Amino acid sequence: MNKLYLSEINIYPIKSLGGMSLQSAQMEDRGLHYDRRWMLIDDEGTFITQRKHFELSQLQVNIAEGRLTINHKTRFNQNISFDLEEQTGANITVKIWDDISKGVEVSREVSDWFSNFMKIKVRLVKMAPTENRFVDPRYATDHEVVSFADGYPCLIIGQSSLNALNEKLAEPILMDRFRPNFVFTGGEPHLEDQFNSFSLGEIAFTAVKPCARCVLITIDQQTGIKGQEPLRTLAKYRTFNKKILFGQNLIHSGSGIISVGDELKVQTWKEGH
Repeated sequence: MNKLYLSEINIYPIKSLGGMSLQSAQMEDRGLHYDRRWMLIDDEGTFITQRKHFELSQLQVNIAEGRLTINHKTRFNQNISFDLEEQTGANITVKIWDDISKGVEVSREVSDWFSNFMKIKVRLVKMAPTENRFVDPRYATDHEVVSFADGYPCLIIGQSSLNALNEKLAEPILMDRFRPNFVFTGGEPHLEDQFNSFSLGEIAFTAVKPCARCVLITIDQQTGIKGQEPLRTLAKYRTFNKKILFGQNLIHSGSGIISVGDELKVQTWKEGH
């Protein structure tokens, strides 16, 4: 088999907003440095995502010189920034799916900016530094922790998987619909389904669960417009046990730097490969 190489590293500092593409990144216990460390919540503390609020796709996040900046992709006068360490200090109970976690509001000013943008009252919270949100024990191997991501520290997809999908679509789509942390080149479509354990640099990964897909992938990340694809086409050939699967959720051990161009070395394959 041809060698596999890491071709993209992406982080999404604020859950469900635009991501950042990196050439190298630090792996930490919770996942990639800064990945999903902030999140929008409603009045009841429940997380807010593009699934209901398509307009979030139009907010681009950037981190530079110790500050996080949010820019609207087309309304260039609509932006705000804050210090990466900024927070009010008071813990807030937040809910992500079935998980209860802790966050700290960044500031009233930032929350008001988002509330004005979304036309509903929301708050932007940062994960409390002492908070341990655990990976689902059915899939964890050593009490792994996760950020405000849906459930796992990282997600990987092969470029071949997207290429195969695009061959079936009338209009090709970009990888950003699927919000992966890692993209690799080489191998056949959906080779990631067969990964059991592999390494990138000094970090050991285990592919523990296929990623079930929802309406979010039908939102064009460039325009914020929702359509029927690619969910409709994926349903025809990627449905397993009534779930549409695309990509693999990962847990890992170790910390260190991962870079684009690193070889992805598979140690063990799932049974049947």
